Amino acid sequence: MPLPRLPAPLFKSLALVGVGLIGSSIARAAAQSGAAATIVICDHDEAALARAQALGLGQSYTSDVTVAAAQADLVIICVPVGAYGKLAAAMAPALRAGAIVSDVGSVKTAVVADVAPHLPEGVHFVPGHPVAGTEYSGPDAGFATLFRNRWHILTPPPGTDEAAVAKVRAFWEAFGAYVEVMSPEHHDLVLAITSHLPHLIAYNIVGTAAELEESLRSEVLKFSAGGFRDFTRIAASDPTMWRDVFLHNKEAVLEMLGRFNEDLTALQRMIRRGDGQGLFDLFTRTRAIRRSILQQGQETAAPDFGRRAQETDGE
Repeated sequence: MPLPRLPAPLFKSLALVGVGLIGSSIARAAAQSGAAATIVICDHDEAALARAQALGLGQSYTSDVTVAAAQADLVIICVPVGAYGKLAAAMAPALRAGAIVSDVGSVKTAVVADVAPHLPEGVHFVPGHPVAGTEYSGPDAGFATLFRNRWHILTPPPGTDEAAVAKVRAFWEAFGAYVEVMSPEHHDLVLAITSHLPHLIAYNIVGTAAELEESLRSEVLKFSAGGFRDFTRIAASDPTMWRDVFLHNKEAVLEMLGRFNEDLTALQRMIRRGDGQGLFDLFTRTRAIRRSILQQGQETAAPDFGRRAQETDGE
């Protein structure tokens, strides 16, 4: 089902810096909802830029971030977080007074530290994180309804203009997203357990399978049941993005990894001692968590993480 169209655009010009899964999905959603009158696509990868143009994702295309920034009322950074500081420094002189800069990074404390010092007076910084995605990347991977019924977290630094925050909120709500505002520090702690640690575990489990002797590894792949197959989906996520996430949110990730290791030790002890009741009680509690996620509409009971139907929804 397509996104409903707004009576008037929220922004005259939107610049998207980076046109991977998230950037291309924002372009499609902004066009379908009418949230931006014109869309400027910027990417340093000429092949990605050419593909975005072939797909008609915007009205203008450039590999120069200063050209993109100079045209925009809203700039959304959609590149790996490790590139933010250099990117912010490059585009800062070109930004219009009153323009809003946002992003889609999975970490926020480091983003604020890397970007905010470069932005000139009169430019508003409203960091954000759409809690949505698939394991696919590139301009072809996006779809307009990716953000529908998903959370978008805004983490404006203290003193951020409230009107700018409200406008960015309305922009994401036009895509059907639920919007929450929290501090960058709180965001990083929450996402360390809900997103970053699961990805780390998935990478590690799939890496363990890759290290098995060849005959056993081939059987693991051949007889992959739902659990291992779903881990491989997560482990197929963009390696550059996730490298930067772990390096830029390492304190929170290490804190949650420490807690996970403690709980894993307790689980090992239950298995070693034959503590069936302990295992049953643990699995009962974790099953309830899954049910609560379904009840809140953040997942479906369909296979493949509920992604298959959503990938083509409205497209």
